[in-house]
Amino acid sequence: MELEHQYITVNDVQLHYVTQGEGPLMILLHGFPEFWYSWRKQIPAFAKHYRVVAPDMRGYNLSEKPEGVKHYRMELLMKDIVELIHALGEEKAIIVAHDWGGAVAWMLAGYHPEVVEKLIVLNMSHPAELKKQWRKNIRQVLKSWYVLWFQIPYLPELFMRLQTRRIFEQSLQGWAYNPDAFTDEDIDKYVTAFSKPGALRASINYYRASARYPTTDDGRPPQKVAAPVFMIWGENDKALVKELTYNTQYYCEQKVKIKYIRDCSHWVQHEYPRLVNQYILDYLGK
Repeated sequence: MELEHQYITVNDVQLHYVTQGEGPLMILLHGFPEFWYSWRKQIPAFAKHYRVVAPDMRGYNLSEKPEGVKHYRMELLMKDIVELIHALGEEKAIIVAHDWGGAVAWMLAGYHPEVVEKLIVLNMSHPAELKKQWRKNIRQVLKSWYVLWFQIPYLPELFMRLQTRRIFEQSLQGWAYNPDAFTDEDIDKYVTAFSKPGALRASINYYRASARYPTTDDGRPPQKVAAPVFMIWGENDKALVKELTYNTQYYCEQKVKIKYIRDCSHWVQHEYPRLVNQYILDYLGK
């Protein structure tokens, strides 16, 4: 079965997604600065067992890009995925997520446990733990310098627009330990995706919204994650310290399983796709 490109309207926004395979629903959520293509090395392997759906999250690539920071607050990002699962005819899904997609996935499992069958997160801690580390871990504060920079209006997207290719070469190819992780053709696709009108501002607005708005409009905290949780973590992440994983069990009801990968950057599923695929499929009993 070939990879299919589809569009669907959920939560008042049109999302583009790619899909392949049949069976139980598996949703793949990408991070920043990526799009569905982040999972190009996973989709064919998972599609042998699952109906895989990898959306461009709101604001990214071919998905709709609402104007204004308020349209990127966590409450809406979670609702996008809840409605996506239901619109695809399912009550729940296996959620596999990386980076910002991981932040959404953690919160989804805490606020909407009824839609998460299993949670698999790559290189993103529970957001509450990240906030704790910002208060006490100077190494994490220094690694997160760009989060503060993104709060400045207009300037970050202007800079990134002028330096788009160079930024992707440095942050993707430059960070990776595995030289085969990103080809020049891959970089071309990222540049194309982020050259679309409004894409840069929308992706940065995720960070602005996270600083300005509580997780939910009523301010209630998330529940502990009830679903089984599996984490994969590249140990040489230039954005996130390994200590972020140490207290994960506190946020989860069931025993958490974690696999660490040495000599691996933040881009874990790009650098070691076969290993990541094997870990995930083994965890799922496939």
